[in-house]
Amino acid sequence: MTGALQGRFITLEGGEGSGKSTLIKALADRAKEHDISTVITREPGGTPLAEAVRSVALNPPEETEISPLTEALLMNAARVDHLEKLIRPALESGQWVLCDRFADSTLAYQSVSGEVAMATLLSLEAAVLEWSRPDLTLILDADPEILLKRRASRAEGDDSFEARPLAFHRSVRETFLQIAKRNPERCTVLDAEQAPGRLLEEAWATIEAHCLSGAGRA
Repeated sequence: MTGALQGRFITLEGGEGSGKSTLIKALADRAKEHDISTVITREPGGTPLAEAVRSVALNPPEETEISPLTEALLMNAARVDHLEKLIRPALESGQWVLCDRFADSTLAYQSVSGEVAMATLLSLEAAVLEWSRPDLTLILDADPEILLKRRASRAEGDDSFEARPLAFHRSVRETFLQIAKRNPERCTVLDAEQAPGRLLEEAWATIEAHCLSGAGRA
């Protein structure tokens, strides 16, 4: 099957603790069963430079505040390197790229409370992405209060985004849902509150419908 299909670019989006990391690994395993070669990556991150940006953005130096516009610029700078050095080469070689967060997260997180105008974010996105847009985006949706409880059960400290108020995470959720409504041909919303196994089956069925129903990549 790998030889018959060209690369596909699939992104996973959603709130903190929605299960993206768990699902993406399960999807890669399922793809392997179908003889599909995959690359798992994340944003910000995926390349040494982008991972360095991730470290600064998620865990800024003590007593340092990063403005939403600075965050947006950092995310897009990391994204340029990620696209040029990992995502585009993988797709061109025929691999599938499964990415934990991408440009939709920048729109959702940095636009909250009107801190950065959506028009500004979309302008940056257009310049950075050019033709490199996902074939499919799975948005894992869940009540932020439930996700807060999930994160509290982990033995890990919160990063600068996870630690933000519940109202922030509610706004992020609503923005993701708005993005899905504006892009129905690309985005599918999945219930992230259901059991991981059921979530995997729904996600894979969506991938089959969008990415395996025809040969080649538009």
